[in-house]
Amino acid sequence: MDSIYLVIVLVLLGLAAMDLIVGVANDAVNFLNSSIGSRVAPMWIILTVASVGVIIGAMFSTGMMEIARSGVFYPEKFTFASIMMLFLAVMITDVILLDVFNTFGLPTSTTVSLVFELLGAAVAVALFTIWQNNEAVDLSQYINTGKALKIISGIFISVLISFVVGSVVMYFSRLIFSFNYKKSFQYLGAIWGGIALTAIAYFAILKGLKSTTLISGEVMSYINEHTSTILLYTFVGMTLLMGILQHLFKVKILTIIILAGTAALALSFAGNDLVNFIGVFMAGKSSFDLASAFAAQGGDINQLYMHQLNDAVAVDWRYLFGAGTIMVLALWFSKKAKNVTKTEVNLSRQGEGVEQFSSTKASRSLVRNALNMGRLVNYITPVKVKDFIESRFKPLENKKASDPSFDLIRASVNLTVAAMLISLGTSLKLPLSTTYVTFMVAMGSALADRAWGRESAVYRITGVLTVISGWFLTAFVAFSAAAIVALILMVGGIYAIVGLIILVIILLIQFAMVHKKREAKEEQKTASDIITNEDELINSCSIEMEEAISSMVRIYRTTIDGVFNEDRKTLHNLQREANAIYLKYKNRRHYEVVPTLKRIKDASIESEQFYIQIIDYFYEISKALKAMTEASFNYINDNHEGFSDEQMDDLKKLSDMVIEVSNEFVKMIQDRDYSELEQLKNKRQLISDFYSAATRNQIKRAKSQSSGTRNSILFLALLNETKIIAMQSSNLMKSQRRLVRLQK
Repeated sequence: MDSIYLVIVLVLLGLAAMDLIVGVANDAVNFLNSSIGSRVAPMWIILTVASVGVIIGAMFSTGMMEIARSGVFYPEKFTFASIMMLFLAVMITDVILLDVFNTFGLPTSTTVSLVFELLGAAVAVALFTIWQNNEAVDLSQYINTGKALKIISGIFISVLISFVVGSVVMYFSRLIFSFNYKKSFQYLGAIWGGIALTAIAYFAILKGLKSTTLISGEVMSYINEHTSTILLYTFVGMTLLMGILQHLFKVKILTIIILAGTAALALSFAGNDLVNFIGVFMAGKSSFDLASAFAAQGGDINQLYMHQLNDAVAVDWRYLFGAGTIMVLALWFSKKAKNVTKTEVNLSRQGEGVEQFSSTKASRSLVRNALNMGRLVNYITPVKVKDFIESRFKPLENKKASDPSFDLIRASVNLTVAAMLISLGTSLKLPLSTTYVTFMVAMGSALADRAWGRESAVYRITGVLTVISGWFLTAFVAFSAAAIVALILMVGGIYAIVGLIILVIILLIQFAMVHKKREAKEEQKTASDIITNEDELINSCSIEMEEAISSMVRIYRTTIDGVFNEDRKTLHNLQREANAIYLKYKNRRHYEVVPTLKRIKDASIESEQFYIQIIDYFYEISKALKAMTEASFNYINDNHEGFSDEQMDDLKKLSDMVIEVSNEFVKMIQDRDYSELEQLKNKRQLISDFYSAATRNQIKRAKSQSSGTRNSILFLALLNETKIIAMQSSNLMKSQRRLVRLQK
């Protein structure tokens, strides 16, 4: 047998190992968010508990391996050579796709990626085979459309089911315990713990056992026959244990429930999603073993069709344990695992904070309809019932910004419900998406818990819709990319294999470099993130002002030079840089100012007022700079005629005056000496006078037709934005001086 197939198996093994690492980096946030968001325990304890769950879940994942072998296509229609190319295309696509999402911190579904990659690669290989053999057959003879639709529908239906179940369970849980749950939990906590732990044990353990070869048939038969009795004993035992721990040993049993839920969700993740990472490799290895045996008997492997992949699979436990070990190591040490976006926590948190998303027409419409429906329900609900419900949903007072994103009751609901749903899907051999289930359960519980108030509902709903849209995009990209890679492999053969492997290595290195740059950027926290008192407020403003003004002066000066030299590339880069600064101060103005002021307890009203003014002035300057760079780039990009010497002379003189004033102000900040500020204010008046003169000069040029219309529009725009920068800079100087004087 050709040694290239052994190489392909080894490549599949290497790609599977990489897939485990990048896959865990993406999915770790799914089963850690509730524990981390509620701050139930130190991080090392949470990771240890999750690691145990991952190892156990990996050992229970055997039954899901059939999805990669025959879940979406008929293996008996594919030859050994074509199916190896199919598996290789899936793994190459999966590693690259997941690493792209991880690099940019975007959560996606590894299950959806795998299913649609298998589907895309199978369709491409089938079409190539039909074309090559000149067959008059239907594509449905190659693709298991019925099973594929069942898998896909199961994945997307889980979105709705998870949201509804999460909402309902959270609503009744809050009715029972309220936000001030400590008193009622004294009486009902043991029963609550018994129910939660029994549910976790049933779905994550008993259901999971059905998928493993580690338990003998006799034991499984006994469990199936006595399930009700086992559940009853488990409930009674867990309830008694929780009661003893709570009342005799004063243990916080919610902590036990949440950590148990984390372990169960990690178990469900590994049991359900391990196939996404090693299932294709295992299918490829099985195919290679079958082909080797066939060739040893004198058969021609080019005529070998892979009908035996339809047989039940029994995976060596050592592969499962090895895969689980890699997943645990990635969980602890992968930097990308720690960098995947915390979208779920932000969208489900209780209380105010920075909203990642803006409002849209769809979100506004949904909120408006929900409010109208709420008014109707409120109208028909008896007053006493309404008063009782309101009393249970009354939030705690004096909530601090440093408090957890949500409480332990919601965290326990998130984990228990998600673990139950995912484990149920695993037991039915439906590859439910861990991402979809955990995210939608968290969103449903947040809605029921009234975390989406009038202040934040439109933004949170936009976030949910955006994430769901991204899931559909994942499916399309996975299908298309896998199909393209499969076609390249089928046409290019060994040359395509070598080329694509080199491409994977290059891309992974590039993505690692991009991630490193993004990580370095994110580590540079804004000043407002560390401000806790008035002195820090004043010092941070001074440091930031020095850096920001220097940066803005550089962009301003280079923009003028870029217009003069008609340097399109430089202007394009400046436009992007100015836009980034504008977005930074826009977000600070909208989302950071008020939380910062709330966090500072001992600052005077005057210093807080000047702080607000400084942020506003920075915002106005950045907006002017953005408009200037954008207009300049568009003008040069459209190949319009450059400025005349007279125009450039006016712009140069004006810009030199603005830059001189700005540089002197930076020196004042460095020296903490504002005694010469009045002289700078006089220079600002000179800037204003020269602006008027330059405007008159341009009007004359326009009238004499020595300057075109678009030329005049840009020139006047640059003058106007320069005037705004000078005016706001003057205001900035005055506010900064007053702020510093308060410190003295």
